[in-house]
Amino acid sequence: MGEDIARSGQERFAPGCPSPYPCAPLPPGVIRLLVPLATLLGSWFIVQTYFEHSGRTISLRSWLGATRKPMSSPPQPRYKCKNKRDCPADHFAFRIISGAANVVGPSICFEDRILMSTVKNNIGRGLNIALVNGKSGQLLKVGSFDMYSGDVTQLETFLQEIKDGTIVLVATYDDAATKMNNKVQALFSALGSRHVNQLGFRDNWVFLGAKGLKGKSPFEEHIKNDQKTNKYDGWPELLEMEGCAPRKQD
Repeated sequence: MGEDIARSGQERFAPGCPSPYPCAPLPPGVIRLLVPLATLLGSWFIVQTYFEHSGRTISLRSWLGATRKPMSSPPQPRYKCKNKRDCPADHFAFRIISGAANVVGPSICFEDRILMSTVKNNIGRGLNIALVNGKSGQLLKVGSFDMYSGDVTQLETFLQEIKDGTIVLVATYDDAATKMNNKVQALFSALGSRHVNQLGFRDNWVFLGAKGLKGKSPFEEHIKNDQKTNKYDGWPELLEMEGCAPRKQD
């Protein structure tokens, strides 16, 4: 009977509890949390031990899948006029973009300075021309000439007054050929153009030449208005040309 009393008294205490102080049983929710945590720590201990013996180490944070911040790529260099490459010290950086249909106007950038654009409000339908000093790179003059319904003699006078050593940058917008004549074509050819004689209705054309240039300019692009290949309804896609124009030497 005494053994029965002793046995019943032991049953009142939780396993591992020192008698005669009773231990309160753990709530079921805590037990449910402790079991997976113990399993996780045990598994990590096994993995850690394995990798230590195999010559590698692993942290609990990385093993649990903690993400690392991606390494930021080094900043890309920025070149003048947002060109893809830098220009030599004795050259000028430029970028010429023709208009897109009759909606988006052209843009002319020279030495990281926008000379003509819609934002500057100095472009128009037809031919947009910027004149730059070939030695200093200083902007001399800009002009916009309506080649659909404008007076072509204004363009003739503008081109005739260009002085030797002047860099000429040209971008078309909408239509630049309806009023084109032989005299204007000859003046552009003297500036180094190869394609001005083929310029047709609503063609796109970008060009950089110079007064007094010997030979033809390597900076020129031309795309025909062709219903089979046009990107826009009635207009070809815009043209974009960048490069390094040599500085005029004494």
